[in-house]
Amino acid sequence: LNTISPVLILSTMSITEYNGGGILAMAGKNCVAIASDRRYGVQFQTMATDKNKLYKMHDKLYIGLAGLATDQATFHEKLKFRLSMYSLREERDIKPASFGKLVSTLLYERRFGPYFVEPVIAGLDSSNEPYLFASDFIGAPLIPDMDSNGFVVAGTSSEQLFGMCESMWRPGLEPEELFETISQCLLAGSDRDCLSGWGGTVHVICPDKVITRTLRGRMD
Repeated sequence: LNTISPVLILSTMSITEYNGGGILAMAGKNCVAIASDRRYGVQFQTMATDKNKLYKMHDKLYIGLAGLATDQATFHEKLKFRLSMYSLREERDIKPASFGKLVSTLLYERRFGPYFVEPVIAGLDSSNEPYLFASDFIGAPLIPDMDSNGFVVAGTSSEQLFGMCESMWRPGLEPEELFETISQCLLAGSDRDCLSGWGGTVHVICPDKVITRTLRGRMD
């Protein structure tokens, strides 16, 4: 047969692609940015165009969750509980590097029945140096070299986002330059993936403020 049944294609789709979406984070000069698309879909059907995939952990730390939407909600609630317990015990905000280890541990302890999420973490440490982290759904960490590859990606559009980031990112970006760069990477990458898109949300984390903007993208 020269044709493939659409039913066969849908049945072989990975569970991590079921709801679609793309997330990326990028480092600048004493600032860091994290961005995601806004599409919520069920396979190829778009159900909503205002899905939040980025979550604030504290003023200088955000996490984005790509993957299965139900597991995103469950994992986010688990993280909120762990962070509340940490704050009560330590009486301080968690460091980005410690939070990365916490996320990796939470995922690895469920490795035989994993959460189908791919986390992306962006934050500033105590000296306002950028911290980026990404992992697969069993917690294998990816911490990039800030001098050569100061970005991480996740989601169904990760290949497209990675190519755009390689082309456009450079070290030492100021906050406004970082916003323009990550926005162009997100929009261009999402345009080339039918499971993500419909605009985006960008958070630029600076030492004294967080700049949040919503992007308008192709609505098809």
